[in-house]
Amino acid sequence: MRLKRFLSKILAASVHKKMTRWANNPLDTQQKVFQELIREGRKTKFGQDHHFDQIQNPQQFTQQVPVRDYEALRIYVDQMVDGAPDILWPGRPLYYAKTSGTTSGAKYIPITKASMPHHITNAKNALLCYIHETKKTQFVDKKMIFLQGSPVLSDKNGVKLGRLSGIAAHYVPHYLQSNRLPSLAVNCIEDWEAKVTAIVSETKNQDMGLISGIPSWVQMYFEKLNQASQTTVGQLFPNFDLFVYGGVNFEPYRQKFQTLIGRTTDSIELYPASEGFFAFQNQQNDPSLLLQLDSGIYYEFIKTAEFFDQSPTRHSLKTVEKDVDYVMIISTNAGLWAYNIGDTVAFTCLSPFKIRVTGRLKHFISAFGEHVIGKEVEQAMSLALAATGASITEFTVAPQITPEHNELPFHQWLVEFDHTPKDLEGFAQIIDANLQKQNVYYADLVQGKVLQPLKITTLSSGSFNKVMKASGKLGGQNKVPRLSNDRTIAEALIRLQDK
Repeated sequence: MRLKRFLSKILAASVHKKMTRWANNPLDTQQKVFQELIREGRKTKFGQDHHFDQIQNPQQFTQQVPVRDYEALRIYVDQMVDGAPDILWPGRPLYYAKTSGTTSGAKYIPITKASMPHHITNAKNALLCYIHETKKTQFVDKKMIFLQGSPVLSDKNGVKLGRLSGIAAHYVPHYLQSNRLPSLAVNCIEDWEAKVTAIVSETKNQDMGLISGIPSWVQMYFEKLNQASQTTVGQLFPNFDLFVYGGVNFEPYRQKFQTLIGRTTDSIELYPASEGFFAFQNQQNDPSLLLQLDSGIYYEFIKTAEFFDQSPTRHSLKTVEKDVDYVMIISTNAGLWAYNIGDTVAFTCLSPFKIRVTGRLKHFISAFGEHVIGKEVEQAMSLALAATGASITEFTVAPQITPEHNELPFHQWLVEFDHTPKDLEGFAQIIDANLQKQNVYYADLVQGKVLQPLKITTLSSGSFNKVMKASGKLGGQNKVPRLSNDRTIAEALIRLQDK
């Protein structure tokens, strides 16, 4: 066994032991994180404005620090970005992770000297947990590819600015530098289609062992590999046996990936965001994600059904329940305090604390009071694909409130199929039946003749990529919204079909 593989097993055992220790003591671990955050927060303008010197416990914190999204926190963020120190966290940030906002334009998420190591360590620990569990270390000696944003950073009043994945590219451990692809020159290409083409050229003759990225963009890479090599990814890369992904639910893509690869591979799901690295899959036989409790993040949870109430209850880990949708609220050592990141999660296990991501608070359909969420449409689609053998490239869902010919309104599913089902109407019926089973409000509306069953609109190949490119969101960390309460994306996709 090569030295690198031997040492990886020793390190994996050490990391697993440490993680087991805090996972078995979750409340004490979170209390320690909370106390450290409050102690540092007292040195900041935010802490002074919210009387952190008087906060001794999470209950007092809940009373004195309201939940905020980016817009509500912006009065502090703007001061920080303008160059003032000690606003949200002592000193100034190391980086700003630039993300797209829905109402505020660009968002500048601080990454500090205290928070940056956790972004890297948790990604590394996900691989080490895999090694500890499976004893598989072959990929350590093979080439690894990370499909990510450009590592070229700009400057914002003395602080480096870029996409999170581009920032993280500067922290690849030295011992992996010789394994890492693509090259720096290719990774710096801004145009995503040109970048993927260059990556194909650079990697198609390499011995790849690990491939990582958002599934929709890795799919594009695999498709271009197939075209260039006229063979499957699995045949081209016989030692490729680990796929690492995050950002979206993989299930709707799984069947297409198996076709492109030509076989199954192991996979690890990560839950990173610009605001923090929250969780990762630590067991191959369990798709849920281990919540990272010792990473400078204090967690609170608000039931999604109560979130827009006047005074919703903020739960700590002590009072959360299994199989309930929660909006996740975080306070971090990057200076985000009682911050709503907009994600919804549900606990699958309370010992240790494991979650699954169920959607985005802003990504839902409730044009008629049905409140259909991402988890529901993804599960319905996955079941239909499994039942029919169909496969897709991408899909999204939008309400059709005013259809032609005096029809009842309906949910329009816009689907770019890779392999279209023989019976499209039957495919739609499977989806609709499952959606009704999951969501009683939707079922009541369909059965009460307020809505008609959903309709599927098939899209030409490449439609989603064209729409994402037109909006400047092709590749990188960008993801297609799974569903929305308006028709902006739907109409853009439909317009393409008329050309």
